[in-house]
Amino acid sequence: MSEPLVVVEGLRKVYPRSVEALRGVSFEAWPGELIAIRGRSGSGKTTLLNLVGGLDTPTEGRVVVAGHTVTEMSERSLLALRREVVGFVFQSFGLIPVLSAAENVGVPMRLARFPVAEREERARMLLALVGLEKHANQRPYELSGGQQQRVAIARSLANRPRLLIADEPTGQLDSQTARQIMQLIRAVVRSEGVTALVATHDASLISLADRVLELRDGSFAAAEPAA
Repeated sequence: MSEPLVVVEGLRKVYPRSVEALRGVSFEAWPGELIAIRGRSGSGKTTLLNLVGGLDTPTEGRVVVAGHTVTEMSERSLLALRREVVGFVFQSFGLIPVLSAAENVGVPMRLARFPVAEREERARMLLALVGLEKHANQRPYELSGGQQQRVAIARSLANRPRLLIADEPTGQLDSQTARQIMQLIRAVVRSEGVTALVATHDASLISLADRVLELRDGSFAAAEPAA
């Protein structure tokens, strides 16, 4: 392991009316590492993930992902980064209602102009990876919340990202399903070799991470290994 996949240096984000969401945050994430970012609502978790993923720009600081300096990239380059290097999983699932599970997984590959046969084969493989191979033709309204989140995870892996960003991915799920989803993310990190940053305030999920970073009022209060 020669260098970290993610480098964050002195990251600050100040919103209008002088609301400081992040106060000089710095950390590194290594290939194959699952990091849980813990903190109460409003602590800065979502802001941090959005900045790392190139969805927002910082007031100060620097973000590097897979050798790309995110904080200096053009919008066109950021689009390519989000399409090819970073996969996102959100609390709200974000599936397209009229598409089947397999078609939802295939959307990123369609945008990246994968050949049809390769796209369909990888969608089948990813649905099998998340335990939904028998649900490939079902639409989101025919699936449970946990199953929809599994489809969302499969979709996030479609273009073989090196970084997986998950913002409260279990927030809409019951505790048992939430743990299953977190275990799935951990398994995906191992099998696909990706780095994962997962924001959560659920203490029961923290033990599944390799490392825990705790945000309090925009600053890291502690950096510790998971128990």
